[in-house]
Amino acid sequence: MNEENLTKRGRGRPKGSPNKLSKEAKDVIASVAQSIGGAERLQTWVQADPKNESAYWTTIYPKLLPLTLTGSGDDGEHTIMLGWLK
Repeated sequence: MNEENLTKRGRGRPKGSPNKLSKEAKDVIASVAQSIGGAERLQTWVQADPKNESAYWTTIYPKLLPLTLTGSGDDGEHTIMLGWLK
């Protein structure tokens, strides 16, 4: 038995490599969305009912936001400057 192979066993995907299944799923979802009307249809749906707009802002749009925010501080912290505290 090759001992080198045993040390690499179970490591999974290399760090930073894209998840192939997730990419394929996203591509299929994007294709379906485009085929049923794309952005124009989504906008029509959002504007049709205040509940739809709420669902858009609370469920759909946040998926576009980054999961991790890193600030410009030495350890990635955020600095907030308030104008009235000068």
